[in-house]
Amino acid sequence: MHVNYCGKKLITQEKTLLMDKVLKELESYLSKDIPYSRVLSSMCTNPHPVAVKAHCMFVRANLGDPGLFPGTFELEKKLISMLGNFFGNSNAVGYVSSGGTESNIQAIRAARNVYGKGNIVVPDSAHFSFLKVADLLGIEVKRAKLDDEYRVDVADVERLVDENTFAIVGIAGTTELGQVDDIKSLSKIAVERDIYLHVDAAFGGFVLPFLGYKDFDFRVKGVCSIAVDPHKMGLATIPAGVILFRKEEYLHSLSVETPYLTSTKQYTLTGTRPGTGVASAYAVLKHLGFDGLRKIVLECMRVTKILKEEVEALGLKPVIEPVTNVVCFECKACRVRELLMKEGWYVSTIRKPEAIRCVVMPHVTEETVSKFVDSLKRVLRAL
Repeated sequence: MHVNYCGKKLITQEKTLLMDKVLKELESYLSKDIPYSRVLSSMCTNPHPVAVKAHCMFVRANLGDPGLFPGTFELEKKLISMLGNFFGNSNAVGYVSSGGTESNIQAIRAARNVYGKGNIVVPDSAHFSFLKVADLLGIEVKRAKLDDEYRVDVADVERLVDENTFAIVGIAGTTELGQVDDIKSLSKIAVERDIYLHVDAAFGGFVLPFLGYKDFDFRVKGVCSIAVDPHKMGLATIPAGVILFRKEEYLHSLSVETPYLTSTKQYTLTGTRPGTGVASAYAVLKHLGFDGLRKIVLECMRVTKILKEEVEALGLKPVIEPVTNVVCFECKACRVRELLMKEGWYVSTIRKPEAIRCVVMPHVTEETVSKFVDSLKRVLRAL
């Protein structure tokens, strides 16, 4: 018996027993991980089977030295072109990152390098990656208030922008509530003040276009960059994020010289960079197409509606009507989450207002919802 890795024979017969022992040890650790079937807190999901196969095919590729992997590099450029067109700019440039955090860091780093000032304005709903942005880049991050629907208060953004502001940020699919900021109004501020506008669509990028949203991407004049994560609703393997820039100037502002590699410059944040995310994201898009992804999103929204209605029937009020496949319910969240974990369910919590948060990813089926609601019913009775 031979042991295979990603379909390739790697070892000889005499090494099989030792390898089997190692793999069994790894399986014991893997078995401790929570299966997605019990998870309603994550914006990631089981990757599509074609993504897994593509991942294995490209497992040796290192895009940190693209001249050694010209096919993988060409595939990345093709993927970026596909996504640029999808988000309204056939001339968009960018690369496949490790995820939304890296993409957000790179967007603000590019803005700082081009505009050279001292602060940015983000919504109070912005992802915690902007705390890392502040720390790494040594800039001030001002937080704008939210309105009654938990979108950024555009008037407060205008109030906070000053002569040292070089960028503002809008969120298209907030992490906590899945809400969408008024990107068009933020664009107006950016254009009038001649500052950079970054849209964090790490989650919403592969959701909103299929729900009729068009005013959050490069079709909006002031948008300079977009972060989107194929490893979320794009069903790619982890890690697979994407940072897209409206024009090459922003991407080139990130470059450093790399004289000992096959390329003379590198504009990515990390050096060594896997080709697996490129291959898996591309494979899903080619296999399912955007129409296929639309069907998956619409099914998630159907299940989200069922979850909302069934939990409402238990007496819990949603914080807002779900905009995307995220729904939060007001309750004694920490205690409810604690009791749900004892039932084997994993949800998260938000603080303002206190609520449990459920993300209805493709692994959350109608049957999953039924079982979850039964457990929640018992939890609420216990409280």
